[in-house]
This record gives sequence, C-alpha cells and structure tokens, in this order.
Amino acid sequence: MTEAGPDHRRPRSRLTLAILALLAVAGIAALLALGTWQVHRLAWKTDLIARVDQRVHAMPTPAPGPSDWAGITRDKDEYRRVTVSGEFLNDQAVLTQAVTDLGGGFWVITPLRTDDGIYLINRGFVLPDERTTYSRPAGPQTITGLLRMTEPGGGFLRSNKPDEDRWYSRDVAAIAATRGLDDVAPFFIDADRGEGTPVGGLTIIAFPNKHLGYAITWFALALGLIAATIFVGVHEWRLRRR
Repeated sequence: MTEAGPDHRRPRSRLTLAILALLAVAGIAALLALGTWQVHRLAWKTDLIARVDQRVHAMPTPAPGPSDWAGITRDKDEYRRVTVSGEFLNDQAVLTQAVTDLGGGFWVITPLRTDDGIYLINRGFVLPDERTTYSRPAGPQTITGLLRMTEPGGGFLRSNKPDEDRWYSRDVAAIAATRGLDDVAPFFIDADRGEGTPVGGLTIIAFPNKHLGYAITWFALALGLIAATIFVGVHEWRLRRR
C-alpha cells in the first residue's frame, strides 16, 4: 500500500498564493527590464556601427594635436581617418604579437616625430622571418590611417613585459616609457596599406551585435512566465469554485 501523494485538487492557501504571485511579478518585471535594456543596447550598437562606418570612409583629417589629446575618447574618436607628417624613429620601433589573416607574426609600432610631438604608428604586419628585414623609410613621411585607442596591459592572455621587450598589446604609455619618449599622443594610428612590408591596412572592424536575439529571449521568457502565472491563477480559481 503506497502513501498518497499531495492532493492537487485542493486549493493552495492564500499566503502561498500571495508569495507565488509576488515571485511571479518580480520575475516578470526582471525579465522585461532585461529585454528593454537589450533593446536600448541594440539602438546604441546600431548607432555606433553607423558612426564608425562613416568615420572609416570619410576623408582623412589632421591627427589631433596635443591640445586635443585629453579629450580623445573611444566612442567619439576611434577609427577616425587621420593623417600626420613627420620622420620615423626607426631605431625605437617595437614589435607586438599579432594574429592576422596572413598568419601569426608581429605589428611594427614605430614612433613618428612631428612638430607637435610623437605619434606611435602601427605600420603593419610582418611574419616572424621578416622581423629584421622590413622596410625602414627615412626622411619626411606622411601617414594616413585609422586612429586607435591604446591597449594597456597586454593581450592573448599574457601581460606585456617591457623589461624584456616582449609585447602582446599596443600599450602606448608603456611603449613610450620604455623607449624614453616624451610628448607622445595617447593613441596610435593604424597605417593604410602601402608597398612591401610591413603590410598595413589590416584593421579588423567588427562589432558583435546580438542584442536583438537577447531581447527576444528575455521577452519570450517573460511571456512564458506570464502564461504560467495565468494558468496557475485559473487553476486555483476553478478549485475554489468547486
């Protein structure tokens, strides 16, 4: 003889129903809030992609000078097409680890001395066997490329080691300090593609935009919880009418 299970034909107590109702309302509100937040994120990301696309394809403008450096921000300035003229300090170049469509190798980061100060130029990519044979142009140079924000700390799950001259990210401040450079712009410039090596113009501009899918998921969960709450409410109402 087995023990009888709970009688699902008996209505729950008012206290139990009140607690379940509060939990349901809280859950629905949280899910709707998450969905709404993703909708706002979708609008922000869509606007960001449009603004960056406009910057990338715009005519280049002079790179920001020292008076503007403090106001440079990622949202407002990154991927602007800029141009700058000066002379490379080839003996102060830094190689930072890179993985590109061309394979694994290094970015060649070379300081460019100008009348306004020093700009770090990512001249492009070289393979490991090209790290000592890439071109080192002398004399006045004019560089056109994309303004990029500094990458402090490191990359590839590895920290930069300035004392060993091992670099895994393009950390402007650390590179400037290691090379003893003053008056350095707080950003670097990804140079456009030219002839030979380093190979420029390899900037990847990609912004994952999954916010619509996330919003649909949260709203669907909210709808499911609403349906479950209604089902339980109708079930309890029918039990109490018997």
